[in-house]
Amino acid sequence: MTNQEDFSSLLQEFEKEHAETTKQAPKIGDKVKGTVISIQNEFVFVDLGAKTEGMVEVEELTDADGNLSVGIGDAIEISVSGEDEDTGTLLLGTRQARQARGSEGLRQAFEQRTPVEGRVTGVIKGGVEVVISGERAFCPASQIDIQYIEDLERFVGEKLAFRITKFEGGKHINLVVSRRALLEEERRTLASDTRASLEVGAVMQGTVSSIKDFGAFVDLGGMEGMVHISELSVGRVEHPKELLAVGQVVEVSVLRIEKTDNPKQPERIALSIRALEKDPWQDVQSQYPVGTLVPGKVVRIQAFGAFVELAPGVDGLVHISELGSERRITHPQEVVTVGDQVHATVLGVDMDKRRISLSLNSERKSEAMASPEISAASTQPKQSFGTLGDLLKASMQKQK
Repeated sequence: MTNQEDFSSLLQEFEKEHAETTKQAPKIGDKVKGTVISIQNEFVFVDLGAKTEGMVEVEELTDADGNLSVGIGDAIEISVSGEDEDTGTLLLGTRQARQARGSEGLRQAFEQRTPVEGRVTGVIKGGVEVVISGERAFCPASQIDIQYIEDLERFVGEKLAFRITKFEGGKHINLVVSRRALLEEERRTLASDTRASLEVGAVMQGTVSSIKDFGAFVDLGGMEGMVHISELSVGRVEHPKELLAVGQVVEVSVLRIEKTDNPKQPERIALSIRALEKDPWQDVQSQYPVGTLVPGKVVRIQAFGAFVELAPGVDGLVHISELGSERRITHPQEVVTVGDQVHATVLGVDMDKRRISLSLNSERKSEAMASPEISAASTQPKQSFGTLGDLLKASMQKQK
């Protein structure tokens, strides 16, 4: 091997060993991967490679029961939120870099756009008052949350994260802060992850964010989709509030994804809860055999008949001729009204067309309720009065 080859080999080995040092240092907002190397009382330290370390508050990695979710050697993926001004260590997570130190710390947080932690101390005209590092700040009502919050009192006493949007130094520091800016950034990060798994037919978990008369909006993680009222259940639903509540966790299926021209909502996502329910027609044929007397509720009336709900998602039709009226009627509403509880006889089941024919005729009810022998006999043609010749013959035999 020549000296030139030796040098080339050594150079390649050196570059391989120190390749990590050439990587660009993570910036605020970047999502990074690392390994937990130390756990202290307040912070967990993470090796990010390229001779770079980060630290995240223990509280952020602790669950609701107070248990730490990571251990030394565990891999972790987290976002960079700032840089410690004394040590240069990267601050990780959503709660980091928020303990600003005096006016200079607040100025640095403003210039670097790093989050700060403050306590909401009261509601004032147009928003809330926040105390950050001993200084009073103002957060407009429109900046306390992504959605409009009518009752601002609910935030009083809470410690929250804010971004300083206005800083004016001097004898009395003028601070204006926004919580909404941080929430929107978090949503954008979540939305990026959600889009990776978003596709038609995907089953996803979300949280009900708002309820309207026509349906419910579900937060899938940084982006919302809508469940139309017709897709809430296989059964009939008058209003989404019958089944859902804001904050409720639900499982949904993605029906459609449509692109829009709105940069704030680039996709219109149609969701369904109904699609994940069992098909109510799967066992209809065995549950409703012909001749069975079944209970139901009148749910809809048309000129040609009345629809009766037998089970959620399963309706049958009583034709106007089978409403059981002894007189001639011109409209079903002369006999039944929506909401009536009825007992109907099953006349037929068409699984292909998903149709069930019903009757409210009292004679058919009697047949269905009778014993098999009586029922079978009742299906035979009834004896008629016969012809005139039959009547004369019977009369003559009686005289004899």
